[in-house]
Amino acid sequence: MNHWLVKQEPSKYPFSLFLKEKKTIWDGVRNYQARNFLRAMQAGDQVLYYHSVDEKAVVGIAQVLKTAFPDPASPKGEEWSSVLLGATRVLSKPVTLDQLKADKRFSELLLLRQSRLSVMPIPPNLFSAIVKLGT
Repeated sequence: MNHWLVKQEPSKYPFSLFLKEKKTIWDGVRNYQARNFLRAMQAGDQVLYYHSVDEKAVVGIAQVLKTAFPDPASPKGEEWSSVLLGATRVLSKPVTLDQLKADKRFSELLLLRQSRLSVMPIPPNLFSAIVKLGT
């Protein structure tokens, strides 16, 4: 099993709405590296849900329900991908970007090194550490 982090602006699709809807197609990714990460996701992989922009915090956990398929929102002739994600649970307390930056364990996270990337892998030990911080 792999572990991932996806970023979304809470004003566009907050985790609370994702929980209510239970699942969503993760589409609209228009960065080649992020697209390739989407294509590497497997059913059952665990995903951290990060609220970007104003909040800047990991707020929940999701799971990959369906592997990559053509993005229904893609412009004609372009090859972008989507996955189906299912909401698992909200974290008891958000894990902020400042917390992650202050903890040396997380220094190699792509979230800290490539802040504009919207989909990224997370090493299993760091995934667990973030979840622990949020409980």
